[in-house]
Amino acid sequence: MSTAQEDLTGRARLRDAAIECFAARGFDESLRTIAARAGVSAGLVRHHFGSKEELRAECDATVLERYRTLKVDSMNVEPGLLFSRLPSSRESGILMVYILRSVRDGGPAGREFVENMIQEALEFTLDAVARGLVVPSRDEEARVRYLIHQSIGGLIVRFAMRPDMPLDDFQAVTEQIYADTMLPTLEVYTEGLFTDSSYLDQYLAYVAGTERHPAGLAGAPE
Repeated sequence: MSTAQEDLTGRARLRDAAIECFAARGFDESLRTIAARAGVSAGLVRHHFGSKEELRAECDATVLERYRTLKVDSMNVEPGLLFSRLPSSRESGILMVYILRSVRDGGPAGREFVENMIQEALEFTLDAVARGLVVPSRDEEARVRYLIHQSIGGLIVRFAMRPDMPLDDFQAVTEQIYADTMLPTLEVYTEGLFTDSSYLDQYLAYVAGTERHPAGLAGAPE
């Protein structure tokens, strides 16, 4: 293996080890611990990334990319195959807990992570709408922002109510989240909640007579 290939492999191992360490223990985890998890020396962290901040930035970007891939793949797989794979998705657990840590951590990095997550979700939602998999919205960005906030908020509340759940057991996290949320989520997303459109109709009539028009509101989706 060439030196360049070894560097690439070492960098990827360090990045993936950091993602798991940050998810399991938080962003205060030491570079030495991350290096030990990757099976390399601590000096290689600075060799590949320069600083912990740069390592965190690459981890954020990788988690967002994997989050997008996971969502896109889930829309491209037959439902029967998708659900047969859910219980074994350790990767989903890592992503969920990393996202939770990012929001809890707050600060500029946490806020930027959430905003990037919203933009990623908007892109694959628009694609799903174009493909006829998802119904269009009067305001696509507002809907995506609401759903991301709702999902993250649900994670925060769920883990706050379950302080005994070990966040480093990514398999258990995935299984518990799916067991708690899959049925009600699919029901609401597929069948809705209200039996008719009265509340929505009244709201649209109300905002039509005020200056508080939601961005992008231009009438009912086609």
